[in-house]
Amino acid sequence: MSAQPGAYDEALGRAREHALAWLGSLGTRPVGPRADADTLAELFSGPLPESPTPAASVVDELAALAEPGLMAMPSGRFFGWVIGGTLPAALAADWLVSAWDQNAAMRFATPATAAAEEAAGAWVLDLLGLPSGSDVGFTTGATMANFVGLAAGRQWVLERVGWNVSRDGLSGSPRVRVFVGEERHAVMDLALRYLGLGEPIAVAADAQGRLDPRALAAAMQDGEGPAIVCLQAGNLHSGAFDPMTAAIRVAREHHAWVHVDGAFGLWAAASPTYRGLVAGVERGRLVGDRRAQDPQRAL
Repeated sequence: MSAQPGAYDEALGRAREHALAWLGSLGTRPVGPRADADTLAELFSGPLPESPTPAASVVDELAALAEPGLMAMPSGRFFGWVIGGTLPAALAADWLVSAWDQNAAMRFATPATAAAEEAAGAWVLDLLGLPSGSDVGFTTGATMANFVGLAAGRQWVLERVGWNVSRDGLSGSPRVRVFVGEERHAVMDLALRYLGLGEPIAVAADAQGRLDPRALAAAMQDGEGPAIVCLQAGNLHSGAFDPMTAAIRVAREHHAWVHVDGAFGLWAAASPTYRGLVAGVERGRLVGDRRAQDPQRAL
């Protein structure tokens, strides 16, 4: 779109007013939405307009239709899932990047986005005490983060046995055994299905959902071939952490790749009080044959 100067002014002004009204209501509005999706779908699903609608009117209509179906997640009174409120700088930056409208996947065409991402990645590694040379990728959420990490693990363990999955696919490849705790998050199974690895091998966990390293060792003895061990930094229900040091030691003995699902608790590494919960995570970066090329880090 090649817009004329000032074409965005009115629509952005209306968006600002609606956004500030929403933020101002968070302290007192009910947390839950006042209308369900079916009710709202009827309101949203009017006939396609025959002619263009002014941009500011589109913004006003969207705000009016959506308002009863919004949940006050940023209010401080929302305790469902692991969702927090947007910080002022983050919200303003989100507006900016939408206005800039860059293709963030193209390093040489959009160098500013590449540089910002690399700086943020380095800060994350520093904050979490992870090796400075680790690779960092920003994903759309926990599902794709686990998918990407497990894809890297799949590639590495198959390369160690002479199979190039990028070139030859999975058909005919050695089976990759994937070990998970009985209390892993369901997204792990989902990512494994996406990757064509099938159902994982469940390992016993304690009452808090922590994987038992002795059970892991016993399970890994029963069979051979490429293996991935999935650990959990923060159980969904209890908040408990798998015993990283002991489990990673077992994984190394069997030349396995270690994948850590840190969606709920890897942040503990940034806290002097809680970083002991993830002690040993950084040791998962080099697994199997120490003479092999340094693999991608999947944390």
